[in-house]
Amino acid sequence: MTIKRDYKFTGISCVNCAGKIEAGIKNLDGIVDANLNFTLSKLSIEIAEDKASTKIEEQIQDIMNRIETGSKLLLKIDDNDHCHDKDNHGISKMTVLIYIVAAISYFTGFFLVKDPAFKLVLFIFTYIVFGYKVIIKSFNNILKGNVFDENFLMSIASIGAFIIGEYPEAAAVMMFYQIGELFQDYAVDHSKRAIKSLIAIKPDFANIKTPEGFERVNPSDVKEGDFIIIRPGERVPLDGIVIEGSSALDTSALTGESLPREVTSGDEILSGSINQSGLLTVQVTKVFENSTVSRILSMVEHASQKKAVTERFITRFAAAYTPAVVGFAAFLAIVPPLFFNGDFSQWLYRALVFLVVSCPCALVISIPLGFFGGIGAASKRGILVKGGNYLEALAKVKTVVFDKTGTLTKGNFEVTVINNENEFTKDELIYYAAHAEAFSTHPLAVSVINKYGNEPDKKLVTEYEEHAGMGISANVSGKTVILGNRALFDKYNIEIKQADSNGTLMYLAINGEFAGSIALEDTVKEDGAKAIDELHSLGIEDIVMLTGDRKDAADSVAERLGIKTVFSELLPYEKVDYLEKIIDERKNPGTIAFVGDGINDSPVIARADIGIAMGGTGSDAAIEAADIVMMTDELGKIPEAIRIARKTKTVVYQNIALAMIVKVVVLAMGAGGVATLWEAVFADVGVALLAILNAMRLTRK
Repeated sequence: MTIKRDYKFTGISCVNCAGKIEAGIKNLDGIVDANLNFTLSKLSIEIAEDKASTKIEEQIQDIMNRIETGSKLLLKIDDNDHCHDKDNHGISKMTVLIYIVAAISYFTGFFLVKDPAFKLVLFIFTYIVFGYKVIIKSFNNILKGNVFDENFLMSIASIGAFIIGEYPEAAAVMMFYQIGELFQDYAVDHSKRAIKSLIAIKPDFANIKTPEGFERVNPSDVKEGDFIIIRPGERVPLDGIVIEGSSALDTSALTGESLPREVTSGDEILSGSINQSGLLTVQVTKVFENSTVSRILSMVEHASQKKAVTERFITRFAAAYTPAVVGFAAFLAIVPPLFFNGDFSQWLYRALVFLVVSCPCALVISIPLGFFGGIGAASKRGILVKGGNYLEALAKVKTVVFDKTGTLTKGNFEVTVINNENEFTKDELIYYAAHAEAFSTHPLAVSVINKYGNEPDKKLVTEYEEHAGMGISANVSGKTVILGNRALFDKYNIEIKQADSNGTLMYLAINGEFAGSIALEDTVKEDGAKAIDELHSLGIEDIVMLTGDRKDAADSVAERLGIKTVFSELLPYEKVDYLEKIIDERKNPGTIAFVGDGINDSPVIARADIGIAMGGTGSDAAIEAADIVMMTDELGKIPEAIRIARKTKTVVYQNIALAMIVKVVVLAMGAGGVATLWEAVFADVGVALLAILNAMRLTRK
């Protein structure tokens, strides 16, 4: 057994340091897993039950102190505060003024002053102003055993430049490094604020009805069945059904839909939306832990725990890249002067260029920000992605497999024809069918009961039994009733009479005698055909439908939507078998996504490379099993999600290419004596800043 704990933290401003802290925590005795979410300033750990003690927290704090001085693990968290990690690199106006004075002194010494001694004084002044914190931090980190960090690299490079007499460049390295860091910190902070805004949908309070009136309480204190009121301008705190009042709800934070949704008595409303106009009285249907807003918060906050393959590769690459480049820098500084009579100052300078370029920050910070930006962009459109690995896999989708009922169709069936046989009347058929379905919540059952027009008397129903994927058998008013599909009637060896219908057929037998059939038709979703066309335009040619419905009904829906491959009349376990077959026989190297909504879709959703659940009508089991959840039932969200995933992949690859190409070029130029420390600083902080700005594009709507 394991115990999961979540913490907030402050003071970690370096994503490279965050990665080292996470790695250190994972190595602690008793830690099963750990995830440090740099963007949301959150740490999640999983502890072996027999190791759960306060010493774990003390050990974590020790690791944080060793790697990032001033960082702090917060043991008491205010759940309503999403911004614990204040701008750690925010600087005072006085500091800005001193930086400006130091920069002016540098350019004065570089362009105007002729006296070498005065030049040196100005350069030293500039160096001290911009570099003293870097040098102190580097020294402290060395004492803690952290050698290969950017502070050490910049300190060694700049001090080395002073030693060989390159005073202007020594001062410039520190000046432009610190200025670049300030811009980089601002860009990271802006990106973090944009991502944190995604979880600002958490309601702060609920107005619960009490015998004395209404009381403002924490949403987590409200129970299922309680009554709450929601005033205009307030955020809906919990899922529920409107009992009284009417209003327009802003659901854009949940679904990405900009148009307000009109609600009135009897309508279901979701937590996280905003009441725009009227006063609503709502009966709560889910406690806060199970509510829509809680589910969204959990998915967004834990998305970083599922790292993409690219993220994991870059983390491993960065761990080897810096020591390798530093090692080669040492080689350049020592080998040519000793064995090839090279000029020591010249080769040391080239080695210093290597040291500056060796920092992997551009890669380490921009790639996770890219994936989280993509997850954030999807969330703003009502598409919840449970991790960067799923977003990366979605970008590679080449085959999409759909369930039919509730996914491609609305799931709102209507009885269109009642075919009575063998002297049974139509009224008898609908009576016995409605009572047989009395205990079912399936869309077909609801439609039959609606056609009956009354609430079935459940006391008349005994010996009720569900046959998975086939139908129901029961005793209704003393008569044995069998209601279901052809497979169920084959099981009971009852001969049926086929009826002509493009819809779904339910066959009925009373006391072993075939009584007739009930035809029901479902409505194809309005955006279905357009969504399938968009998938084709995205290069997804393999689109498949799996359904338990009869062949005629399935073929009719597929034809209207433009789906060519259909497998019908499948039992729940057969859907998994057919998906396995599709996976084994895939014609391309891409991933396979399955889209479904029902409880019986959960095994198929879990088996697919990417499981997608339709969250509006989807069952809790399907949503839990899914990797991606659509908060509305719009099929158009699926191609939109794929476009976001592909854009995210493009941005991430752009950042990798930018950082790698610039660093390799500058390293080559440095080894050849062409690049200076100026170019090296750009290859470090400049490229990191550009990569972060590129990743930030994803967070914009």
